[in-house]
Amino acid sequence: MAESIIKIKGTRAEQYQNLLPQIKALTLGESNHIANMANVSAALKETFDFLWIGFYLVENEELVLGPFQGPIACTRISFGKGVCGTSWKEERIIIVDDVEQFPGHIACSSLSKSEIVLPIYNKHKMVAVLDVDSAQLAEFNETDALYLKQICECIY
Repeated sequence: MAESIIKIKGTRAEQYQNLLPQIKALTLGESNHIANMANVSAALKETFDFLWIGFYLVENEELVLGPFQGPIACTRISFGKGVCGTSWKEERIIIVDDVEQFPGHIACSSLSKSEIVLPIYNKHKMVAVLDVDSAQLAEFNETDALYLKQICECIY
């Protein structure tokens, strides 16, 4: 069955509200988390056209690159390093308005100006992070955090 995302114009919240049931339909009944991550990153890229959208999977003491949409990315990130590693270590959502101001930021792309990273859990264990980068400063806010968290819950 071919899938496509129906996009709407409107506020960021309205766009998420339109996208969320579509993502739920894409992931419902699919037990393979890699397939779900691939479709979620594509759906977010298609809807918002952020610079980079992707997942890093917890593997031993590193985050390892998973499915993504956008330019070539860093392959491995150490625990506690950069925005992704810090989100993993602190198990919290991190919104960065200006990545140049984040201590220890890992510059996978010089085009990235702002970022949001969310932890992903499977059975109460953190197993991955969702990383979204923008070429614009201060792109992300609590609206993004609210809806991206709900989208992350669809992965597993």
